[in-house]
Formats: sequence, structure tokens, C-alpha cells
Amino acid sequence: MLILTRRAGESLHIGNDIKITARNIQGKQVQIGIEVPEGTSVRREEVYLRVMDKYTQCRQVKDEDL
Repeated sequence: MLILTRRAGESLHIGNDIKITARNIQGKQVQIGIEVPEGTSVRREEVYLRVMDKYTQCRQVKDEDL
């Protein structure tokens, strides 16, 4: 894992088309802005993990179970 330090207003780029900006920092919370290409999904980790868990459950269902 790459760890970077950014101050409010500073950004970093991932590849040519993803930009992440530290917008505001208050105590232990950091507000970030993310610019990604249209059609790219961005999800909080807890939502992503729930979606992947449901996807895995659906893949385990066999035709004869339906």
C-alpha cells in the first residue's frame, strides 16, 4: 500500500484520468473529492464488500436450486 500525505486542497493523480483531492480536514475526518471517467463506479468500501458478498452468494446458486 502506498501512503501519501496531502494537505487540504492538494491532489494526487492515478493514471491519466483519476484525480483525488483532499478537500477538507477536520479532526479524524478527511473530505475527499474524486474525479473519474464517466461510467466508472466509485463506492465506499463497506458498500463494495456488501455488493461483492451478494454477488458471490448469487453465483453459488445452482439451476436446480431455482
